[in-house]
Amino acid sequence: MRLFCWYNLPLLSSSQIVALQLSEDQVLALAPDEASKKAGKDLSGAAKWVSKGMNEQAIWGECQGSGSKPYQTQVDIVSLAFKCSCPSRKFPCKHGLGLLLFNAKQGHGFTESTPPTWVAEWLAKRTGKEEKKAEQSSKPVDEAAQAKRQQAREQSVEDGMDELLLWMKDVVRNGIIGIPEKGTAIFDSMAKRMVDAKAPGLAAMLKSLSYINYYKEGWQHQLLDQLTKIYLVITGFKNKGQVNPLLLEDIKASIGFTQNQESLKEQQGINDHWFVLGKQVTEEDSVTTERNWLYGIQSQQYALVLQFSVRGQGIAFSLTPGMFLQAELAFFPSAAPLRAIVKRQVSTNDMQAVQGFANWQAVSDSETKLNSALPFHNERPVVVQQLKPVYYNAQWYLQDSHFAMVQIKHAAKTIYPILAISGG
Repeated sequence: MRLFCWYNLPLLSSSQIVALQLSEDQVLALAPDEASKKAGKDLSGAAKWVSKGMNEQAIWGECQGSGSKPYQTQVDIVSLAFKCSCPSRKFPCKHGLGLLLFNAKQGHGFTESTPPTWVAEWLAKRTGKEEKKAEQSSKPVDEAAQAKRQQAREQSVEDGMDELLLWMKDVVRNGIIGIPEKGTAIFDSMAKRMVDAKAPGLAAMLKSLSYINYYKEGWQHQLLDQLTKIYLVITGFKNKGQVNPLLLEDIKASIGFTQNQESLKEQQGINDHWFVLGKQVTEEDSVTTERNWLYGIQSQQYALVLQFSVRGQGIAFSLTPGMFLQAELAFFPSAAPLRAIVKRQVSTNDMQAVQGFANWQAVSDSETKLNSALPFHNERPVVVQQLKPVYYNAQWYLQDSHFAMVQIKHAAKTIYPILAISGG
């Protein structure tokens, strides 16, 4: 099984939650780097702010900097978006972090007031953008031209798949024992061919083969496991007439076909209180990818919300582990829905109890069911109740209430934070 796991930890009490329901630690988790954290802390005192205010939609303030005019900083607390007049290209900037930290520490000092013009105009502009998107999505589409482009794309993908299948058969036929000596160039060249064939998803799956440690015991299993997943995706697409429609959506997503998110927003989503389990941030070719893992309290549905930022541009929603938000999430069609977009978000101060799997056997049963529905799925999180770290046979494990254990991966890096948070 490839999964993340979170076990129950003490959550913040309601008295510790202010405004955006973010503690100081959660605000600092939004910082793009350590320097921004330090600078944000320095700006979190009342003496730094010439003015401040808030209403049901935003908080704002003017921070005196080195120039003659103070920097105008504002945060949309409905969708947790930032804007500042400072020249920084970091997002959020130190002024945005400082304003949130100031609010987290002294939220009672932010009184309800009418937003100044520069705040009102920004909020109105954000609302206007959403309305413009809705207007554009309502325009008629040239279905004939769209179908023609789609057909050309699928033909290009199938031609690329034929080459990839032949390449994979050659790799297996010639034997994989010599792969470490050949280096990663053999994967990179074929990945570039898949990009040319308009199959970026397959290119990413091939590229992941370059990240395997070929000098560590067990690399053969990782290689064959990934090649098998690629083969399943290709075979599924070539037999798409016989595949379950929802599974076909997963296959197309794995290949790299995208779905119009505006049309996705028109579908009914899941309205729930969502707990942010964790965040992973990666950067490649000036594109920052943010993977946010969420868990629905009532629905017990897991969700993955992806956000992208190009060259330091802002993101739509700033989520941080440990926070709760009330939101409607629209899920991409799938045999086992996971990836979602935030259709509508409302900030909330409600704290909810998080109930996950009772034990590891329940996780195993769920994973078995998931594999039968989606045999080539990627890693996903799980929440498990009452786990504790134990040391057994020179290895660290997480033990459930029935004494079943699962070994902790990379325990040398993770065991001490786990011990500290759990109290042993």
